[in-house]
Amino acid sequence: MSDDSDTALQLDLRGLKCPLPALHTRRALERAAPGACLIVQCTDPMAVIDIPHLAQQDGHRLERQAQQDGVLTFTLRKATVTVSS
Repeated sequence: MSDDSDTALQLDLRGLKCPLPALHTRRALERAAPGACLIVQCTDPMAVIDIPHLAQQDGHRLERQAQQDGVLTFTLRKATVTVSS
């Protein structure tokens, strides 16, 4: 698997509080092309629950999740077929 960090859409949501990180992430995924990679950085501790949940709920893949120096980083892959809500 190749490293998509150079071509991935970067979303800096540091400083935003719940529910804004999840809402901005969902909006970015809706606009992205199928199969696109999205890297989200945020500082809201609730994002550990919210972002993986929205990925699972909408059929996207959470490829990576990390935390360093208080910054949570999620690497998501947009579903090729979106699950309708």
